[in-house]
Amino acid sequence: MIGKMQAALKAEAAPGAKVALVNIPQIGSRDVLVQVKAASICGTDMHIYEWDAWAQSRMTVPRIFGHEFAGEVVEVGSEVTTLAPGDFVAAETHITCGHCYQCRTGQAHVCRNVQILGIDRDGAFAEYIAIPESVAWKTGKEIDHSVASIQEPFGNAVHATFADEITSKTVAVFGCGPIGLWAVGLCRISGSSDIFAIEPNHKRLAIATTMGANYVYNPLGVDPVQQILEATDGLGVDVVLEMSGNAGAIRQGFKALRNGGRVSLLGIPSHNIDLDLANDIIFKGATVYGISGRRIFDTWYRTRRILEAGQLDLKQVITHTLPFDQIHEAMEIMKSGDCGKIVMTF
Repeated sequence: MIGKMQAALKAEAAPGAKVALVNIPQIGSRDVLVQVKAASICGTDMHIYEWDAWAQSRMTVPRIFGHEFAGEVVEVGSEVTTLAPGDFVAAETHITCGHCYQCRTGQAHVCRNVQILGIDRDGAFAEYIAIPESVAWKTGKEIDHSVASIQEPFGNAVHATFADEITSKTVAVFGCGPIGLWAVGLCRISGSSDIFAIEPNHKRLAIATTMGANYVYNPLGVDPVQQILEATDGLGVDVVLEMSGNAGAIRQGFKALRNGGRVSLLGIPSHNIDLDLANDIIFKGATVYGISGRRIFDTWYRTRRILEAGQLDLKQVITHTLPFDQIHEAMEIMKSGDCGKIVMTF
């Protein structure tokens, strides 16, 4: 397909973004061209938009950013065999090499040569996106476009929550952005005993209660570590799901963890942080999981089954749906933190 499209560009190494007309991407023999119907905003996109230290060290510009999306296949390469125009797809955003040690031993989600949509190659904040057939995830057309677009970040919550046993465990979720909120819901439907949600935004705490949290704490008003220890008779929680990337929250998460407990770290800090490694990890005998994306494609199948079972309403976390031409307004809402998931539609 030849022509122009609207896209949100990280045009220069500075805060902000530019909406411009650019060429529709051309596809290779094993690629598909997808007309984006909905794209959601991720915390990573905010790192990029604000151009913080992590973004500066990770990507080059110019680049179309954004990576969470769903849309309709409109063109396929000559060697594509599993997709056809008219198919509705989302995408695994980690494009793996297939030949490194990790890819060959069942750890493709931490491929050494990974390319990430919207970071290492042009992304989804555009009318069209070109992706390899290998990362396209066929999705039922009956699924709401906004829900279809959030399968990828929901998969992060699935991976982080189910990295180890969760049933009958006490769990503390630090950071109730969309992924943290979905994690609360996953803990609830999986039979966790007590779920603690820690988040400074009142709107997100309210959603956390709706999603199934037994205890909600605003760390600006109370000490969540003290509250958790009191509620668990001084033991601490079995599981900490750290979704914020905030240095203080990460340290609090380890303090709130019981001896022998498990931590899943998903949030991305903007800079290096200090931890009490001896007391909070080594002497506690803690198990720590670094959560990078989703297990390819194991997590996607688990995600599909959860959606098909209808046990968890993902739309409860979507607080704003805006047209693409309001992307700057969407980013400002995201920056305020006074929101759940923000979805942009075309």
